[in-house]
Amino acid sequence: MKRFGSLTAIALLVLSGGLAACRGGDNEGGGGKEGGPKTDVGVTADPCPKAIDKNKGCIYLGIISDLTVGPFKPLAVPITDSQKKFWERVNKQGGIGDYEVDVETYIRDNKYSPQTHSEVYQEIKPKSNVVAAPASWTSAWNFQDVLLESGANYCVEAMNAIDYALEAFPTKPQKVMAVHLPGDYGDDGAGGTKLGAQANGLTFVDVKTDPGADKQAGAIGQILAQRPDLVILTTSPTEAAVIVGGAAQRGFTGKFIGTSPSWNPGLLASPAAPALKALYLQSAPWHNFGHDSPGHKAMREALGSSVTPNDGYTSGWAWSYPLKAALQKAVQNGDLTRKGLVAAAKQLSSVDYEGMLPSGAGNYAAGADGSQVRHSIIADPANGDGKANVPFKKDFFVGPTAQKFKLEKPCFQSL
Repeated sequence: MKRFGSLTAIALLVLSGGLAACRGGDNEGGGGKEGGPKTDVGVTADPCPKAIDKNKGCIYLGIISDLTVGPFKPLAVPITDSQKKFWERVNKQGGIGDYEVDVETYIRDNKYSPQTHSEVYQEIKPKSNVVAAPASWTSAWNFQDVLLESGANYCVEAMNAIDYALEAFPTKPQKVMAVHLPGDYGDDGAGGTKLGAQANGLTFVDVKTDPGADKQAGAIGQILAQRPDLVILTTSPTEAAVIVGGAAQRGFTGKFIGTSPSWNPGLLASPAAPALKALYLQSAPWHNFGHDSPGHKAMREALGSSVTPNDGYTSGWAWSYPLKAALQKAVQNGDLTRKGLVAAAKQLSSVDYEGMLPSGAGNYAAGADGSQVRHSIIADPANGDGKANVPFKKDFFVGPTAQKFKLEKPCFQSL
């Protein structure tokens, strides 16, 4: 995995969901059900600890996430809770072949630390599978055979955001600025912004900023000095609020479009709320918590009415579909070993996201360029109700820039 130790990548839950970990033996076929598919690490004939059907074996999955510390904790906790509910629903529906799935035994907290992340990964690695569902959208994942990414990457999001602005803004942007955190997250969004600006003959300005509310004076100063027509934000919500609010307070009237992790409903209670309502839009790989697709409805039903709407739940649920599809394909192939699951993942030409993503998403057999989802949406979260209902400016679309774009290397390498 490239640039695995980046703090930003860790913060964005790179390995959240999808490390199949075992309690059984390592020998091929030694831990599985008699007469069932071949198995090795991560699969036991014994039932899961919280089995619904005691006659079924168990597939163990692990989750590594920043559950207690860091700016993305407000997303990480609901992501993990939603993943638990997703697999609970799978088990209630009969599991995966002769197996149910356990995602609770091997949950680990990386504490927003690359070192801790590496330590807990090494802890479960000897007992884990090599296929993962990454909880982020960097374009680097498209080049990793053992990662089942979902949704438009930050690079495509940025391209579509520029195309939306060129189509929808009363005055077409001439100068576009990327304000972003360092690492695979921020740099990938900025790379897409640069490529999108170049493709449309626009002036591009790159502004890298450090994490933290107290470290945004430089970014705000650059916005005021350069006066871009459009700013693509690839930050956490903390930096987004400070940057948008600070720039607006000093007279900036240009527009901001933030990639999906740059927003949190809590920002509506911040001093930056009026500026966000006036200047901020959000690009996203799928619709928010309150949307009406079958997948969204299933997620809300599984979570229950007592949860506070949060798009961490939406992402955790959506990210789980391709791993389910890969496990089902491996069972169909008669091979639930590590090698068998990797082979099954590479054979997937589509994944049923129950309407959370457009038809055709999940074509992992098509290589780096062919597998990337090019659809994204443009939402207006600051003018929603702060809960389940978020108005959107443009439903799933592929802009002309993303349509023509060929992914030959991770977009952050274009900076």
